[in-house]
Amino acid sequence: MNFRTYLNPIRVVLAAASFIAVSGQAVAAELPSLSTFAEKTFAVPEGTIADKLVSSRFPQAKFEYYRSVSDAAAALGAGKVDVVAYDEPILKNIAAKSAGELVVLPEMLTVDEYGFGVRPGDAALKQSIDTVLAALRKDGVYAAMRKRWLPDSGAPAVMPEIPLTGKNGVLRLGTAAVTEPFSFVDARQQVTGFDIELAHRIAQQQGKTLEIVNMGFGELIPALLAGKVDLIGACITISPERSEKILFSDSYYTGGIGALVRKP
Repeated sequence: MNFRTYLNPIRVVLAAASFIAVSGQAVAAELPSLSTFAEKTFAVPEGTIADKLVSSRFPQAKFEYYRSVSDAAAALGAGKVDVVAYDEPILKNIAAKSAGELVVLPEMLTVDEYGFGVRPGDAALKQSIDTVLAALRKDGVYAAMRKRWLPDSGAPAVMPEIPLTGKNGVLRLGTAAVTEPFSFVDARQQVTGFDIELAHRIAQQQGKTLEIVNMGFGELIPALLAGKVDLIGACITISPERSEKILFSDSYYTGGIGALVRKP
């Protein structure tokens, strides 16, 4: 074999890899910095603290309020606002389904950890959740879940079948099914998402069936403390204030308040 001929395919592969790397850097370079929007109009869903978080960093920012993050994203797409501020993974889900029209900026307003909540005295259930999380990370299932629920493009995939025996009773999950891709109602009118799959795997480890109790986000902690549910999960930020009331699992996702903008 001619040595020059042997090298040519390698050069082609290396050139292609170099082109992809440079192209990726170029796309990242095209995105404006977060500070570019310091005096722009932010869209935020009603009832959230996203506006306060934006104001603490950009006092000159202006705000428009919408009933949902979907409405806020629609306003962004229509050019009525300049940026949407909300939970980064939820914004990523919207961007993935926007056919490249919207993008989440790399820099975030805050960085937060998300976890499941249990009653303060239920250390055994917390330990069970943490054990399941550690096992899922170790055997690669967690990585597959991230790809399933947070794809780079398109909608989340369908949750796999997770058999539950129910020999040890029922595990009751309180959730707010308005936090796609963590907890939402799909086209089949079933509550699904990252948090729901994780809860199924926790119930499986405990030998229980899973009962999903859908409610408003503000009702989750009161329902947990009242004993109406055993654990809660719906893209819940682990905060010092909440940690005074409930016991959190280890973090299963690092997110925070991100910024969704129109792609340049």
